[in-house]
Amino acid sequence: MGKKQSPEFREIVTVALKLLCILTTISTSVSIQQEGGGAEELISSSPKKWEERVIEVEGGPESIIWIVQLSDLHFSVHHPERALDFKKIVGPALKMINPSLVLITGDLTDGKSKDLLTMKQNEAEWIEYQNVMEDVARRSGLDKRIFYDLRGNHDNFGVPEIGGSSDFFSKYSINGQFGRKGNINSVTVETGDRKHLFVGLDSTMSTGVRGPTNLFGHPTDQLLAEIDSQLSQWDSQKGKPTTKISFGHFPLSFSALSESQKSLKDVFLKHSISAYLCGHLHTRFGKNLKRHHLSNENFLSSLEFFQLNMHPKPSESAKNCSSQAPPLEEFWEWEMGDWRKSRAMRIMAVDKGHVSYLDIDFKTGTKTTIVLPTFPLDSRFMLTSSFHQMYECQHMVPLSFETIRCIVFSISPIMSVVARIYDTRPGSPHLIMETIMAKFVRDVSRGDIYAAAWNYKAFEDPSPDRFWLQIEVTDAMGRSTLSELRPFSVNGLNAKISWTWKEFFVMGCQWAALYYPIFWSAIYLMLSILVIPKICLIFSKEQYSYKTSICEKGLITCIASGLQDLCRIPVVCFGILGYLIYLISCPWLIGQVFTDSENRGLHDLHGMGCENFQRQ
Repeated sequence: MGKKQSPEFREIVTVALKLLCILTTISTSVSIQQEGGGAEELISSSPKKWEERVIEVEGGPESIIWIVQLSDLHFSVHHPERALDFKKIVGPALKMINPSLVLITGDLTDGKSKDLLTMKQNEAEWIEYQNVMEDVARRSGLDKRIFYDLRGNHDNFGVPEIGGSSDFFSKYSINGQFGRKGNINSVTVETGDRKHLFVGLDSTMSTGVRGPTNLFGHPTDQLLAEIDSQLSQWDSQKGKPTTKISFGHFPLSFSALSESQKSLKDVFLKHSISAYLCGHLHTRFGKNLKRHHLSNENFLSSLEFFQLNMHPKPSESAKNCSSQAPPLEEFWEWEMGDWRKSRAMRIMAVDKGHVSYLDIDFKTGTKTTIVLPTFPLDSRFMLTSSFHQMYECQHMVPLSFETIRCIVFSISPIMSVVARIYDTRPGSPHLIMETIMAKFVRDVSRGDIYAAAWNYKAFEDPSPDRFWLQIEVTDAMGRSTLSELRPFSVNGLNAKISWTWKEFFVMGCQWAALYYPIFWSAIYLMLSILVIPKICLIFSKEQYSYKTSICEKGLITCIASGLQDLCRIPVVCFGILGYLIYLISCPWLIGQVFTDSENRGLHDLHGMGCENFQRQ
């Protein structure tokens, strides 16, 4: 009987296979940079007038809104429990939360056969999705028009063209039912104090090939120009400030550059959005799939290829406390867990411009009470540069600093809400402040908002994780719910949090930018293995044999002499040379691209091309 493989070995093999899949599909992504055209040639983004997509929030308080994000539902005829749990849990949860928007960021259906070998759209899965969303909207009591869904790569498996017979997203999705035909859709949630602009983007391939070559987003120059336009729609209007948030399916590490080498990151930094919400990666790689992006003026910065830490090192910049100073160029990228296995939901709040979120795990069942602290912000996931500038320029500190605030969602009346602050300087946390929070009371209220006054200046400290906040909520049934204990920094300094190697692998590496360096490095490495030993063989005065070099010269000389021995074999030399020529000039894969058509395609160094369609 063979030796049983360890979990670590299986994990390494799994990741190695995924890396091979990524490197195969990156060539599909980078090719769109070299070819004209894109998704916009098949679907024209023609949104309604912006004024028609404004949601005016009724009820107080006017300083805060909250939305819900769901992602990677993967409804499947082979796994009916995903849709059943969604119908059972999400409807009542949304009724309790009462969000201003519900964003569903891709992979609505699975599009895979039971054996996972065939990938194509299944209309039964789309009908199930439509029926489940109708039921969720009805049970939640929410207007279905506040739901925004968008296409993921699974929703595009084997779809030759948008609007074709196999494009079920356009027929059964919520966006499709409301005539939101474009690959960009924006909506503004407006309160009496502020505008909150949400811009959703669909960067899936215009020709939806099957997996595994359908793993990357493909923003084009036209798509980026339209995102730029929609993000700036309120810039010319003075008065209410605007918080900008974008949402899509693909993380930026899995998004290719455009034809002119521009990226989504460039557009987001230009507009200093608060956050980009996405999905796609699930939780199999970890739960800290977040990344803080800062503007970098260096042309050949390593950040273009990889980022070692979740927080990049900020560049030294002069303090500008002018009221006319442009906003600092930074934003957060927050990938969330999947519904497929993790049963995850995210609540995101914008409180007087401060953005915070809470990820909820429904695998253990429904929640009777949910607590989301909205200020002070978690110092691990805050826009530190902007917040720190606010602290440095004391006259810019808004009134929002003067209270501790939270939102409480519960199916039962709330009896008490208590905020506690702990100091960790002695080594172990000890309580230094405890205060009762009062409920915001108004005739018409959208939710239960609680606040407590505090002297925030007493918590100024050069350490970003010295002070920690926790809120306890007790309902009428006597049940106690604690928020996560989290650090905060009044100074606007970020607490360090590190990726695991798997999280760095998928979030820290810019795979589309790394493709050509990796490919040509591999080519040159194999070429050097072929050429250098041959040159050494010609000019070396000593002729080593493989057997004597092990004993006499050590391991390095053994390897060198072994390569020299291989160079003496013509079959090996010409075999390596022929393989290099094949990789550069010949197709790597040839096969049927779509399940229900005869179109055949090929995959080479520059990407995938198929009959009757442009190269992707």
